[in-house]
Amino acid sequence: MRAYYRALHRAWGRQHWWPARTRFEVIVGAYLTQNTSWANVEIALRRLRQARLLTLSGIRNTPLSELEGLIRSSGYFRQKAARLRTFVAFVDDRYGGSLTRMFSQPTEKLRHELLELNGIGPETADSILLYSGQHPVFVVDAYTRRILERHEITSPNAPYEEIRFLFERSLATLQSPTIVAQQNRVGEQSQLAHRPSAMSLAKRSSVAQIYNDMHGLIVRVGKHYCLKSRVICEKCPLQSFLPVPLDRRVKRISGKA
Repeated sequence: MRAYYRALHRAWGRQHWWPARTRFEVIVGAYLTQNTSWANVEIALRRLRQARLLTLSGIRNTPLSELEGLIRSSGYFRQKAARLRTFVAFVDDRYGGSLTRMFSQPTEKLRHELLELNGIGPETADSILLYSGQHPVFVVDAYTRRILERHEITSPNAPYEEIRFLFERSLATLQSPTIVAQQNRVGEQSQLAHRPSAMSLAKRSSVAQIYNDMHGLIVRVGKHYCLKSRVICEKCPLQSFLPVPLDRRVKRISGKA
């Protein structure tokens, strides 16, 4: 994992995850991105922002039917609207409506509390902890699983926690790279990274920054090279780590062998 991180960081640099203006926008995005594309989430976030509702009080005081309409593009909008209200009620009841007070809790304690909320699984909880609260927790998503399986590092049914601990054990002691981030270079690569935002530039520990960077880099591999139905290994910075030769790998993924 350390070698993968160095190779990806050398190729692309910092990815500026999560793209958002506020902590609460990250949280809303973590809910809305469940079972949909980020493009659909961006539409919903833009509508909420235009309505000045991307705040705890905005979600708290908006009629549920209106909230559902604003986030319709994200899919499962009735469930997601109700779950956002549940989250706001949780912050109100347990932390007096203060995200600062909530995020000041120990990581494991807060993670346990988030996982008890309806609609929050491990990936959503860890996204909130890492990207909104700057807690040192690694986020495992479908891209992560796909890449690790194809590189024969984990099995298809590996538990979420097993993969999370693999990354955390591997990267927790890694020193921040001295490589100058290359996301500003011209050409195709620079067009794929997010622009810097208030939340991507937020202050965090070096460990949290490495987890942040690694997850963003993995997403980039999964979205542009290690696709669900095909692979573009010859252009991927992780090509040299493949456990089988490239020509055999392509045939295996495409189902031709």
